[in-house]
Amino acid sequence: MNARDPIADLRRIAFLLERANEATYRVRAFRSAAAALAGLPAAEVAERAGNGTLTELTGVGDVTARCVAESLAGEEPVYLRRLVATEGSDLDAEATALRTALRGDCHTHSDWSDGGSPIEEMALAAVELGHEYLVLTDHSPRLTVARGLTAARLRRQLDHVEQVNAALPEGFRILTGIEVDILADGSLDQDEELLARLDVVVGSVHSGLKDERAKMTRRMLTAVANPHLDILGHCTGRMVSSRPAGVTGPGDRAHRPRTRAESDFDADAVFAACAEHDTAVEINSRPERQDPPKRLIRRALEAGCRFAINTDAHAPGQLDWQRFGCERAALCGVPADRVVNTWSAEQLVEWTRARA
Repeated sequence: MNARDPIADLRRIAFLLERANEATYRVRAFRSAAAALAGLPAAEVAERAGNGTLTELTGVGDVTARCVAESLAGEEPVYLRRLVATEGSDLDAEATALRTALRGDCHTHSDWSDGGSPIEEMALAAVELGHEYLVLTDHSPRLTVARGLTAARLRRQLDHVEQVNAALPEGFRILTGIEVDILADGSLDQDEELLARLDVVVGSVHSGLKDERAKMTRRMLTAVANPHLDILGHCTGRMVSSRPAGVTGPGDRAHRPRTRAESDFDADAVFAACAEHDTAVEINSRPERQDPPKRLIRRALEAGCRFAINTDAHAPGQLDWQRFGCERAALCGVPADRVVNTWSAEQLVEWTRARA
């Protein structure tokens, strides 16, 4: 049989492990092995597989070496075959229709802040999933535990994204963005000039999550009224379970397993403001967030809000978590025409520019 691409198989295994919310060390094992082999000539990889010396390479262990040998023999690695055979259940018709309508993801992270993979790798994973665009939204400066981007680093990232876009497949593009902290007074944690340059701005509360109701409500209302804020991210800040594994970025230690109650705020007032200012409410697809809860999705829908179904992905495999957000949106009756990332990149940017 013809040999398969062992590096592609290792990366596919890592992707599926991330999507399945498996342990970080498992994901890291396969991504590290893929990175180690990527720097070698194909002939050397084949030679090492043949003489049993793959494990002498830093980052390659017994399990990953076995997968490489199987790939080079033209066989689908057993590890990969088992992962594919045990993938999650299918979506129902309504959730499937909504997932099919999505054309991009408006909330993602890279290794520039607390994500685990380079921008290029996140983009190529999005291409494989059929996305037309990916909005890169690394953190803002105050979130130092997640290596938030200073104004200078964000400017460098914008230049880098321009270079990456030039090399990506035709018909796909990375949109520039940020997940900006909503500060205690409701202001946004980045220079106004930079926020105006970005294609999409997601704003989230990451600190003071136990503020009393009136204070949190004022904080969120101030942020929503800011014309630079396009999407209100994970609005309650809750954690319903331990964080998913598979995040291997520098912010890993900051995201240890925990649960967290919802922040207390006047949801009706905040959603009314979102509708008034045409700010979309994020339906965050992360399994440990499920934010907002379904009762608040329904209230936002009744208030006339738009939505964005986002993954908040910190690793390539997590980009396929939009299915979880679509399930919850469909259960609440959210129609596709109220979801901003069912639009093309051009329509999305036209909307954000009109709001600024």
